[in-house]
Amino acid sequence: MTDPGKASAADRAYAYTRQQILTGAVAAGDLISEGETASATGLSRTPVREAFLRLQGEGALRLHPKRGALVVPVSVAEIRQVLQARLLIESFAAEQVIAADAGTRAALAAELAASMRRQQDLTAAGDHAASVAEDRTFHELIVRAGGNDLLADFYDVLRDRQLRMGSHALRRTAERRHSIAAQHARLAELIASGSAEEFRQAAEEHLRGTREALLGLPV
Repeated sequence: MTDPGKASAADRAYAYTRQQILTGAVAAGDLISEGETASATGLSRTPVREAFLRLQGEGALRLHPKRGALVVPVSVAEIRQVLQARLLIESFAAEQVIAADAGTRAALAAELAASMRRQQDLTAAGDHAASVAEDRTFHELIVRAGGNDLLADFYDVLRDRQLRMGSHALRRTAERRHSIAAQHARLAELIASGSAEEFRQAAEEHLRGTREALLGLPV
């Protein structure tokens, strides 16, 4: 049986290290140590070691005995694969919702509309970090509505990996913000109207902008 105190410490070490990686406070290719992380969090090395193992399982760290943990660099291939996987999961989830009754589709469309309004307000207030988080919420609403918890959890990992690829690259021009808002509105509209194939096409177009921001490459 897991000691609740130990689990809590490991979770704290995990949350701290994950945040350091996602925000770029530690860069790809950097080595981080258990001792430094333990000192920064006020924890012992044991929960830090557990956190590092968890992050290694997620692909964010690579452990090197007696040297530390390497923050794994992100490759062009990984960016491509993450966005491909996002498209597959979001399209599948939309198909499940669209196959349901009109009331289910309308309820999700209403949640998506509320998310879009929140994102517009955050963007207008100049809160980039919160706006990006709300963008994530918009897509997670679709994925969670698909009813497959395993895919939804995996999708969360994909979004974390995407954030690690460079949130600075996703800072948006006014033109890009307008495009994202229009694309989100289109995705919500297609869920309400019940067109799975058109949703997939619209989602692919939407993710193209993300890929170009991260890579500067066409899809």
